[in-house]
Amino acid sequence: MSTSPATRSESTFHEQLVHLLPELRLRALRLSKSSHVADDLVQDTVERALRFEGQYAANSNLRAWVYQILFSVFVTRYRRSGRDRKAMKAMAADGTAWTTPEPFARPDASLPLTRHTERCLASLPPGYKEALVLVDLHEQSYGDTANTLGIPIGTVMSRLHRARRMLAETMTEPKAA
Repeated sequence: MSTSPATRSESTFHEQLVHLLPELRLRALRLSKSSHVADDLVQDTVERALRFEGQYAANSNLRAWVYQILFSVFVTRYRRSGRDRKAMKAMAADGTAWTTPEPFARPDASLPLTRHTERCLASLPPGYKEALVLVDLHEQSYGDTANTLGIPIGTVMSRLHRARRMLAETMTEPKAA
């Protein structure tokens, strides 16, 4: 009974991955300095390696590929834990922090704009102003705005970012007396 090349390749991948487990565990332990966290890192790494096995180029360096996955998993967990710690500090300092509305809520489109806001909005270059008005005031999606203006979504996003920044700068400038 012979095995197909795909089955042989798949079993070779799995066998090589199993042989790398002790090395992965040591690397994870060096990164995390905790045996429990290292075990979780290795488990997540192997899970991702198996899930993305189709992206592995056969006959390339499996060790380097899996180490990169391990490092990526480690960095993601580290960043997430930092955000979690920051959120917990905010929660500990203010028990209502999670229920308090954001200080800069989205403007209510039904309210009329002030004359100062209208002047600042009018001072924006036309392409930027159009993107800002359609997305922020008319609450259109980026895709609908791109279709309306006949430009790519990335351009809408870029113009919107710049328009918001320019508008914020002009609105915070001291008013001439």
